[in-house]
Amino acid sequence: MTEPQQGDGPIRVLVVEDDPVAADAHALYVGRVPGFTVAGTVHSGGAARRALDRQPVDLLLLDLYLPDGHGLQLVRSLRAAGHTADVIAVTSARDLAVVREGVSLGVVQHVLKPFTFATLRDRLVRYAEFRGAAGEASGQDEVDRAIASLRAPQPADLPKGLSGPTLEAVTRVLRESGPRGVTASAAGEAVGISRITSRRYLEHLVGAGRAERTPQYGQIGRPELCYRWLAPR
Repeated sequence: MTEPQQGDGPIRVLVVEDDPVAADAHALYVGRVPGFTVAGTVHSGGAARRALDRQPVDLLLLDLYLPDGHGLQLVRSLRAAGHTADVIAVTSARDLAVVREGVSLGVVQHVLKPFTFATLRDRLVRYAEFRGAAGEASGQDEVDRAIASLRAPQPADLPKGLSGPTLEAVTRVLRESGPRGVTASAAGEAVGISRITSRRYLEHLVGAGRAERTPQYGQIGRPELCYRWLAPR
């Protein structure tokens, strides 16, 4: 896959995410992709509207669950106000009705949490390819290729030995554990995998900024690590 072209300058991205830890991680990811620059980071819909009134951007990396309303409500109000920035929605929700509504409002991609840098980079690069298409299409094939570059992303690679469905299952157990957290042993038992395998997935989530780990004392022997989700919904 080719790198995004600079063209008239980098694609300016506003990160809209209520969780400060996740917002910082998303901004870091965006800043690592050539051809993109972070125009700002805000934590609510109201702050996003004020930021766009001051300085328009090209793309919103938008969390759908904000403290002052749903992200799609924000998009609807932005369209009514004349803002034309494209939107990549970031969400833990898997409701396809929400996906369909987002498409009707101009949401060009949906990225499910938790995601890796490779996942977001893939979406951003494909968005840049779509955005960079210019001129008149020679025929239907060229139109189809332009749309396919945006709508048919290739699966982003997880670290070797990790699978998407298992990561989703471990993430669900971690999120449902709430503030008490979960150990690798407990998560592995819930998912049906070994403690060692479970720990690999949990450590992946820690490395992605989606979880934290702390030692759990009170038992004989070495303390066991307890993992907690950093952005409960």
